[in-house]
Amino acid sequence: MNTFIDMLRNISPEVYESLKQAIELGKWSDGRKLTPEQKELCLQAIIAWEMDNLPEEQRTGYIGQTCKSQAKAPTNLDASLFEPAKGTLH
Repeated sequence: MNTFIDMLRNISPEVYESLKQAIELGKWSDGRKLTPEQKELCLQAIIAWEMDNLPEEQRTGYIGQTCKSQAKAPTNLDASLFEPAKGTLH
């Protein structure tokens, strides 16, 4: 298994971009549709490459979170935005 992981981590930036585009479009650059197995392998390759080449906040699937104690409530929020619209049937 180490050989497979090493191979994934050593792909070129061009191959990384090609795999990423294939997943985004659901097909290869020649128009052939990706199989579920190909999608899975492409995602594994992208994730492995990103772990070695990108900072965490730029990686696939990254979700930045803040602690509730650090989150600030919005100021000057117009409460009328949450009221039902007047004069409509809904």
